[in-house]
Amino acid sequence: MPLISTAVVDAIVRTQGRLTASSAPDALAPAVFAFAARLRGGVSLFVARDDQRAVGFEATARFFAPDLECVRLPAWDSLPYDRISPTPIIAATRCAVLTRLATRKPDEPALLVVTTASAVAQRAPPRARLAQAAFATKVGATVRPDEIELYAITNGYGRASTVRAPGDYALRGGVLDIFPPGAPEPLRFDFFGDQMDAIRAFDPETQRSTRQLREAKLTPVSEILLDADSVGQFRRVFAQSYGAVTDPVYDAVNARMRRQGIEQWLPFFYPTLETIFDYVGESALIGFEHLAEEARAERWAQAVEHYDSRAIAPTPRGGTPFRAPQPKTLYLDDVAFNEAMARRPVRVFTPFAAPEGQATISVGAREGRTFAAERATPDANVFDAARAHIETELKAKRRVVLAAWTEGSAERLGHVLADHGLAETAAAPSWPGALALPQSRPVIAVLPIERGFETDDTTVLSEQDVLGDRLARPRKRRKASSLIAEAAALSPGDLVVHTQHGIARYDGLQTLDVQDAPHDCLELVYSGGDKLYLPVENIELVTRYGSEDAGAQLDKLGGVAWQSRKARAQQRLRDMAEDLIRIAAARAARTADAIEPHAGAYDEFCARFPYDETDDQLAAIEDAMGDLASGRPMDRLICGDVGFGKTEVALRAAFLVAMSGRQVAVIAPTTLLCRQHYKTFTDRFRGLPIKVRQLSRLVTAKETTETKKELAAGEVDIIVGTHALLGKGVEFRDLG
Repeated sequence: MPLISTAVVDAIVRTQGRLTASSAPDALAPAVFAFAARLRGGVSLFVARDDQRAVGFEATARFFAPDLECVRLPAWDSLPYDRISPTPIIAATRCAVLTRLATRKPDEPALLVVTTASAVAQRAPPRARLAQAAFATKVGATVRPDEIELYAITNGYGRASTVRAPGDYALRGGVLDIFPPGAPEPLRFDFFGDQMDAIRAFDPETQRSTRQLREAKLTPVSEILLDADSVGQFRRVFAQSYGAVTDPVYDAVNARMRRQGIEQWLPFFYPTLETIFDYVGESALIGFEHLAEEARAERWAQAVEHYDSRAIAPTPRGGTPFRAPQPKTLYLDDVAFNEAMARRPVRVFTPFAAPEGQATISVGAREGRTFAAERATPDANVFDAARAHIETELKAKRRVVLAAWTEGSAERLGHVLADHGLAETAAAPSWPGALALPQSRPVIAVLPIERGFETDDTTVLSEQDVLGDRLARPRKRRKASSLIAEAAALSPGDLVVHTQHGIARYDGLQTLDVQDAPHDCLELVYSGGDKLYLPVENIELVTRYGSEDAGAQLDKLGGVAWQSRKARAQQRLRDMAEDLIRIAAARAARTADAIEPHAGAYDEFCARFPYDETDDQLAAIEDAMGDLASGRPMDRLICGDVGFGKTEVALRAAFLVAMSGRQVAVIAPTTLLCRQHYKTFTDRFRGLPIKVRQLSRLVTAKETTETKKELAAGEVDIIVGTHALLGKGVEFRDLG
């Protein structure tokens, strides 16, 4: 039972020039292109709109065509003409893929390269230079440790005390550890004099060897090679462009040092640059996701805007004027992009019907059904509706695949649907695995798609179709804008506390020239007029002084008073810790009834949560569930900012306790929060045999009296209230 017709795949493979594949939902495009890439052979390139979609495309392509080798080429994760370099892992991954393409032999198996619009918009080093930069060695070869160290420095590796990430290297006597980009594990070279004695792969976490190797190959981790040829090329082009001027970038390159943001000078290091399309060749099949070409054009416009805004900005007094290669030399403009596309087979996927007059072929698919109406209807159960829809599709002799984001969510989805009467489901690791199962059994697979789709003989339902929209997990990366916001929150004259130097007065931001580059610093004034200039990127070292006392004593910079106060505070903390340990020991001796979750009912309740749980949230939920099942009273404090999911932790704990026949009391600090939590609990427990009431001064006297009676009689399962719950006259029948 094919997913799509072979005629569609053949047309995508064999049509010359540009072809639009219409009626191809976003989740199906990866499968169609992967099938075509496998059939065509050679190298194929698919361009997604952004990194997140590229990750999803790669995973989807691996699911539908597991025998097709697939690699992902990311773009620099820095803005055009920023003074920040791409993160080492991004730079290393790019170099690994580019080197792989530059050294690939024509008779190798089919290869699918997944990339983004931003990645194809930027130019890359010449293929010949990256191919020459590869370094191979084997056991018994004559090579010295300092030779490999010189290679590592020249090609962008960074020295580290312990090798843990791609691009790291460490030299300790006759042993050199190095982590090549694209390698599954780092390598350990053991030398005996000038001879390679042994090569071993090792675990970066434990640092223990895992296997012996006979040979090894190293590739660059930076697109800028600081060898003699590249440095000489940079000097010549820089002198031709700007003459004999003093510039920190020139000085750094001259000293073979990698300065932050040096990647923006890539055109100065090579006589000419190439494109991703040069790397894959003119015969490669090129695919574009819907709107990916527009995203490429936006990246070009962004590069031009960033260059122009920096070029016209006034130079700070004593600072260095803005100098950088023209956008056209580093990025593909519209003309260069169109020329590259004109001589290649290009396939553009769109979920819509293509306009008449275009070279087009219809994939014949459509967006799958969502259950938004059932989720919005209080009396409807979305899982019953999903089960009925699946049974209808199976009766129509259509294969049904349920796509979940993770192994855990796939297992949970299977349990919930089984509790609602769905016949036994089967798990499949890939599309060929799903085809090997009977058509009458719905398949659950880990397939990270946002929306499902339908073809003539297949229905794919995504987890999001059933459960509703999900929010992206919050990034834990600290943005530069947050540093600016934290500095702006301070006003000149405010008292602050530096973790190492104590109380000071903040006198505003000052711009200092450090190594011919401007740096924004906080000016901190200490007792006696001593000043400390703290770079804004280290603002986490200071906090606002917690008292409004204008007579607070400033500390002496370098004095011992602050350290003495810290020592006394630490002693008080140790004393408090001893008291807390005694209290905790007494609590640990107490016992309580163990409350265990019922897998089906609890999974269904959890599935009503419309968002992705964060890692910390899942950890807090697991801890709370463990407390309830431990046979001891729970004593746990869960902290988090507004909107980070504390209420969901409480909801799941309340569900377990209430379903065990015990009562739950939720205390809120204000009447407004009480009303808000009452609505949240009422919505989440709707349709369950759980009675939720509220108690606060906004509740009428009659309702208050009735609620207290029902609470004492055990008729109320969950009570949400203010501190009125702690008042006289409030009694519980069995408070869990």
